Amino acid sequence: MSTANLFRLILLASIWGGSFLFMRIAAPVLGPAVLIEYRVVFAALFLAAIALLMKKPLDWKRHWKHYVILGFFNSALPFLLFAWSARTLSASVLAVLNATAPMWGALIGAVWQRQMVSARVLLGIVLGTAGVALLVGFDHVSSREGAGLAIAAALFASFNYGIASTYARAAPAVEPFANAHGSMWTAALLVLPSLLFFPAPGEPTAGIMAAAVALGVLCSGVAYLLYYGLIRDVGATSALTVTFISPLFGILWGALFLQEVVGWYTVAGAAIVIAGTALVTGYRPNFGARAKPA
Repeated sequence: MSTANLFRLILLASIWGGSFLFMRIAAPVLGPAVLIEYRVVFAALFLAAIALLMKKPLDWKRHWKHYVILGFFNSALPFLLFAWSARTLSASVLAVLNATAPMWGALIGAVWQRQMVSARVLLGIVLGTAGVALLVGFDHVSSREGAGLAIAAALFASFNYGIASTYARAAPAVEPFANAHGSMWTAALLVLPSLLFFPAPGEPTAGIMAAAVALGVLCSGVAYLLYYGLIRDVGATSALTVTFISPLFGILWGALFLQEVVGWYTVAGAAIVIAGTALVTGYRPNFGARAKPA
């Protein structure tokens, strides 16, 4: 992997790790529904501008059902669940719980295909479960009121990412950028009804709105462009490295900007979850290999 691509990979990991920081800042004031509606609308508008510049129209008539399914399981529902959990949990805990998504994907894929998981995948799932248990068992946020439900909601959010990845493998072949663009618009429509049940509990300040804009434009719009660009240039396997790096940035940003406590259990739990994720995905880094032409 070239220096430029390595920089893009680290930048992407830092952006996705930062999404939990922005949710932790804005969710208590805007509430989960308002925050996520802002997120997906800002992301959709940003991607629409890029699509206009790149002359990439969406084939709504042909793929609208695909965009609805992807928008629900890969954006609307998990975003809402993470934002709801962010009112209680720390950014570092959210970032580590998010890293369990590949494990859920492996389990869902095995059930869907009616196949037994391999010993390696099973070991990865056991490690991931142990890492989560260590993290939430020792972290002081677990003692907060409603923490149990918040942890369950965050894990269910990751479970939905697993559903989305399983669906995507059998879904119609659609250009990755179109998937991101179309799913953001359908997510914006799907999140709308939740505004009736979760109005904003407070008045947003300029800083809160800046966090909401950053969550949409930076953590969804720009992040998608970086991610799919990496897949094109270095291949999906190397791009997958972001899964292992982003929790580290989630922990770092929480400690730097929110003064979250990083204990031995945070580092150990994150390391075990990342190791489990690597086993489940069968990841083997090969940065020296040249990417195949797109």
